[in-house]
Amino acid sequence: MSLRLVAAMVAVVLLALLVQDIPLAGYLRDVERERIVTALERDAFVIAGRSEEALHEAAPDASGSITALAQAYRDASGARVVIADRDGVAIVTSDEDGSGVGDSFVSRPEFAAALAGQVTSGTRFSDTLGLELLYVAVPVFSGDEIFGAVRLTYPNSVVDDAVNAKLINIGLVGLTTILLAALIGVVFSRSVTRPVRLLRAANDRFAQGERGVHADESSGPPELRSLSRSFNGMAGRIDVLLEQQRAFAADASHQLRTPLTALRLRLERARELAPTDPDGAIDRLEAADAELDRLETLIEGLLVLSRAEGGGVPAVDVDLAAVAAARVEQWNALAAETGSAVTYEGPEHASVLAVPSAVEQIVDNLVDNALGIGSTEVTVRVEPGTDRVVLHVLDRGPGMSADERARAFERFWRGRGEQDRRGSGLGLAIVAQLAGASGATAELAARDGGGLDATVRFTAGRGR
Repeated sequence: MSLRLVAAMVAVVLLALLVQDIPLAGYLRDVERERIVTALERDAFVIAGRSEEALHEAAPDASGSITALAQAYRDASGARVVIADRDGVAIVTSDEDGSGVGDSFVSRPEFAAALAGQVTSGTRFSDTLGLELLYVAVPVFSGDEIFGAVRLTYPNSVVDDAVNAKLINIGLVGLTTILLAALIGVVFSRSVTRPVRLLRAANDRFAQGERGVHADESSGPPELRSLSRSFNGMAGRIDVLLEQQRAFAADASHQLRTPLTALRLRLERARELAPTDPDGAIDRLEAADAELDRLETLIEGLLVLSRAEGGGVPAVDVDLAAVAAARVEQWNALAAETGSAVTYEGPEHASVLAVPSAVEQIVDNLVDNALGIGSTEVTVRVEPGTDRVVLHVLDRGPGMSADERARAFERFWRGRGEQDRRGSGLGLAIVAQLAGASGATAELAARDGGGLDATVRFTAGRGR
């Protein structure tokens, strides 16, 4: 992945350079050629100005100074200089041997144009030299009159070399850019791919069952650090869920073993008594039926706990007061059959945040727990507040010690009383689990005058 990333970055930079530098190279070539031609024209006019007096007066001794000027320019620039009079006859050349002096150049297009008052430039092939030449020809003026012409010629290869030197510089800049892109790509790929490799390794180890694996959240780009934090959160959540499932399975297998064993023993005894003692067999079957009821209660409680532990269900607005009043009405009808009473105290409406069906199950379990320990008076009270709405379920039962209240919400815990031992040990655990899933808290407190105050503090809902 690292090499692919570096290659991709280099390819992108190379493509950008090609798209940019190919047109730029052509533009620079034209600009450089125009610059050289302009410089030649400027030099030609300087030489023409220095030659004006000699050509105007046609003094024989004046050509010596012009010849020295032409040869000095040749030595400095490498250009060949030809100065012709108004008839197109060369009076000075920059050649050491003075070749060309006295020759007529009037047939040359550049001289004909210069003698006509035009500045010309271009390229042409020289049969004498056997190479392509760049030339500039300018007239020699004295006032409005033309007394001759000056031509400068360069081998075109000299101009090409000057242009190519500029292009080589551009190429070196491009090569440096590519090398720099490769270096940046290596550094960047290491900073990106290393955290990715570490995260993948952590994911593989976690997938193979290695718990406690954590990804590095301190290195890499912000997006990878965020992804590592998400992975660690997911891994931690899965660890918690797996631990809960292991504990759930262990507790369930332990708690279900007792009623199943008792049920099997009672059925076996009933089978033994059936031929000789039918009444005794019936008693054993009734006891087995009671064990079945207890087993059903345990299974239902375990299922509720399992659903509550799954989490992920968002809390919604629930009218705690309306639900509590409705549940009290149902429970009061059942409690009346045993001479007990369940009453409601509180407003008609009080909105809280809770997961769906949590409020009904919390009220039912708390009231069932209060009636199950022998309390004949159970009060369900709702106290609204600004940020919290508190549910109280108050009873006049035997109560609990401080140590017992601290353990009461543990799964499968039962008190020492006979009524406590008959329960499944899941009612208060379900209350605590559903309260936690709803963002609420549950606690038990001793009630003045005896009994318990089971309290659940909900977050006030948006509907209030």
